[in-house]
Amino acid sequence: MHENWTAATEFLAGIDDDWRQHIDAIGPCLHQPHPARDPYESLVRSIAYQQLHARAGDAIIGRLLALFPSGTFPRPQQIIATEFDALRSCGFSASKISTIQGIAHAALSGVVPDYATAMTMDDEELIERLITLRGVGRWTVEMLLIYGLEKPDILPADDFGVREGYRRLKRLELQPTRKQMIEIGLAWSPYRTVASWYLWRVPAR
Repeated sequence: MHENWTAATEFLAGIDDDWRQHIDAIGPCLHQPHPARDPYESLVRSIAYQQLHARAGDAIIGRLLALFPSGTFPRPQQIIATEFDALRSCGFSASKISTIQGIAHAALSGVVPDYATAMTMDDEELIERLITLRGVGRWTVEMLLIYGLEKPDILPADDFGVREGYRRLKRLELQPTRKQMIEIGLAWSPYRTVASWYLWRVPAR
């Protein structure tokens, strides 16, 4: 996707003066996906970071990796076999433990597809399949699409940072609703992922 970022940036900067000035201030898009990760790993990582600051999520993942001698990300069988108290000691809440063990079971049963299969699936098809898992919402799957699968045209319309970024960009009194955000974002296709990256970086005025 990297070769598209210049085209994406130029496209977004051409929308209007607000976009152009913001992109000029931020500079080139430095979005960094992690395409080597399979969907199972991406989902577990996303759950770790849910409703937490990045540093807290980093710490939880660091403690999780430390449980396994290889230092590599635990496979589904390992997550399932890990005692509840050991996962609690990493900083996972009881509900997050239930969620990540559910994801691990779903990876073994094939509900969570491997990387190659996920890449062949339609974005909405993958979202609809994965939100059937306990504790996995649309936002979590959208983060998988953006970071794990390098999809270039994803707009997480529920994301507070995206909606607040747009509110600031346009100097609005209220954030757009999810429905409004989806409508507004149609003009940013096929580069909604890069648009989201820039909206996450709109400074507080």
